[in-house]
Amino acid sequence: MPTALIINGAQPYPFAAGALNAAFADRAAAHLAAAGWRVLRTATAKDWDVEAEIAKHQEADAIILQMPVNWMGWPWSLKKYMDEVYTAGMDGRLCNGDGRTREAPKDHYGEGGTLAGKRYMLSLTFNAPAEAFSDPDQYLFQGRSVDDLLWPQHMNFRFLGMAALPTFAAHDVMKNPQIEADFARFDVHLDGLFGEAGHVAA
Repeated sequence: MPTALIINGAQPYPFAAGALNAAFADRAAAHLAAAGWRVLRTATAKDWDVEAEIAKHQEADAIILQMPVNWMGWPWSLKKYMDEVYTAGMDGRLCNGDGRTREAPKDHYGEGGTLAGKRYMLSLTFNAPAEAFSDPDQYLFQGRSVDDLLWPQHMNFRFLGMAALPTFAAHDVMKNPQIEADFARFDVHLDGLFGEAGHVAA
């Protein structure tokens, strides 16, 4: 049975308690379980254990990172999780250091990952509308994509040797929410990637 790890990286605030990201994480878990996957789960705003989280990464064939994009990046509890779990895993369980050797200190940086063959998917919620990305005339992103914005997050997984699956994004979730439509798109997205037990789309 293939194994998926779903990490809910939401950090609750008074104006955003994290219910939407929890709902997406629940939906992904139910979807994958119905498709024959064993599902492991973590919420970074709750208690977790470094050694247990390293083991989950080693067990997982695929990881879904569910998170709101806060101030153009990841919530602080998710960053703390990554700092502690991924640093502890640099002993070879998640990566062999940074991939370099003292004999060639300028070569192969970032090539030490030991999770080759595993895939990851970013699932994101934004206050920003999709048009803020797709319209090059809009002020902030100037035509850059969601994946351009989250490039450092992609590099974290690449550092571990993992390969990306297509990103999912739900936009404008606070001022102009279309949640049921987002859930429907999410189901289609998951079907395309995890439609059969043991199958992860290229």
